[in-house]
Amino acid sequence: MSGTPAPRRGVPGRLLCHPLGLASALVLGLIVLAVLLAPVLAAQGPGASELRDSFRGPSGGHPFGFDSAGRDVLSRLLYGGRTTLGGAVLSVAVALLLGVPAGLAAGYYGRWFDGVASWVSDLIMALPAMVVLLASRAVLGSTAWVLMVVLGFLVAPAFFRLVRGIVVQVRGELYVDAARVSGLRDARIISRHVLIVVRGPIIIQTALVAGVAIGLQAGLEFLGFGGHDGAPTWGAMLNEAFQNIQRAPLLLLWPGLALGLTSGALVLLAAALPDVLEGRGGSTGRAVRRTAEAPVAPEPAARDERAALLSVRGLAVAYTLPDGSDREVVHGVDLDVRPGEVVGLVGESGSGKTQTAFSVLGLLPEGGRVSRGSVLIEGQEVVGLPERRHRALRGDVVAYVPQEPMSNLDPAFTIGAQLVEPIRCKLGLSRKEAAARALELLRMVEIADPERAFRSYPHQISGGMAQRVLIAGAMSCEPRLLIADEPTTALDVRVQAEILELLRRLQRERDLGVLLVTHNLGVVADLCDRVAVMREGRIVESGTAEQVLHAPADPYTRGLLDAVLDHVPARPAWRPRKANA
Repeated sequence: MSGTPAPRRGVPGRLLCHPLGLASALVLGLIVLAVLLAPVLAAQGPGASELRDSFRGPSGGHPFGFDSAGRDVLSRLLYGGRTTLGGAVLSVAVALLLGVPAGLAAGYYGRWFDGVASWVSDLIMALPAMVVLLASRAVLGSTAWVLMVVLGFLVAPAFFRLVRGIVVQVRGELYVDAARVSGLRDARIISRHVLIVVRGPIIIQTALVAGVAIGLQAGLEFLGFGGHDGAPTWGAMLNEAFQNIQRAPLLLLWPGLALGLTSGALVLLAAALPDVLEGRGGSTGRAVRRTAEAPVAPEPAARDERAALLSVRGLAVAYTLPDGSDREVVHGVDLDVRPGEVVGLVGESGSGKTQTAFSVLGLLPEGGRVSRGSVLIEGQEVVGLPERRHRALRGDVVAYVPQEPMSNLDPAFTIGAQLVEPIRCKLGLSRKEAAARALELLRMVEIADPERAFRSYPHQISGGMAQRVLIAGAMSCEPRLLIADEPTTALDVRVQAEILELLRRLQRERDLGVLLVTHNLGVVADLCDRVAVMREGRIVESGTAEQVLHAPADPYTRGLLDAVLDHVPARPAWRPRKANA
């Protein structure tokens, strides 16, 4: 059916659609496969030696030639990979066993264990890894397996801090509280609700730590401080090749190439894994998703006349739940905003109005995605648009004014710095020109002393002034569409009126299209030309402001209007009751 969303891909399927992740995974897989098949691919054992073959070049069955002792380089490279990669696996395993459980317990339970574990973690991270490894070699011997266990102990705090930080944020979520109330044990809650959140970052961290372990191990062996009881390793091969660099410089190439390809593949795979695990494929993946969703576009609503500035048809937004299932929170929304028009998107909290606005901006929170539908901005389809091209629309085509102004300003930077940087980035102005434009914007939004505000930090200005600063930032690159999400919620009544008057003036002077997300019907009556009323993720009524506010057709809209207290008589004055005689 046309409205059926495309099937959700698993991680392997998303990896196939991510060029960077696929290439790095293939390189790493080929290296591991070659190492595992060393007995089949190698012409002789890694220790077999013929002195008459010393430094001999490539020949039949020996494509990489021989080393200084007459041993086959390919054989030693393949068997050495077993030792080098095995040491990295051992280090990562030790780090995971120590860091992840400790991070889960510290983040979930807190209290004294969190303090002690964090102190120990900070202490270990302060130790210089190479010095500790050299000292461990002197005490424990030169067996590299032992040194890899020590290295695992040294990198365990990286997993601990990562897991603890995420769990601290997750443990306060409502669904965790609901699990506690339902009677689930802590172990079950951690394994079901918490571990699923941290598994993605753990996988990414594992790839990075494995690359670090390979590099440190090879470095020790290159310096001559490591050893595997005569077994070949890539670091030891580099050491030997360096000693004979004048006679056979090509011997440096093969172990160096093996180390470079393996470490590079791990780093690139770690860079690609966030997109793969969160369902954000590369350009190929987006093309596949758009193709799969193509049958959804020609719905009856999509054939209607669409607004030139913003046109939304059949928009649905879905989120992936911790158990892997999907939950749709916005269902088939149709919406239009024309140049010079103010459209109010009204509804109670949780109705889906902010999710609709974020879909237009391409800024849905983690786990959210547009599962079907179409969003046109100035005729350009933005659903499935690559982030780089979507970013190009923000600022000079579509801008955003958030609610809670003080939370949206960085306390570490002045107001001027936060206005100047986007202007320089988007418009390419010099610092002096951008500063002059920022001051002009502050005057435009009617800040009495723009120079002082420019030099101030967020904590030095009021909430109303902070909202004006956010409006100035939104208007800095001359956008044609402004999305204002509850722009007056956190302000007192008098400041609300001033901000609304400012928005009205800017909209009128610049022929600006405005999508106003609000639950305040008074704001709608004061500012909006048309209104769309949302309930439980659906538009239940739309029309002109006069029509919707004075002759609502839907019972939900009438209920919202009935809840307004403007016409309710004042409560009688309170009088104390007389004491009983």
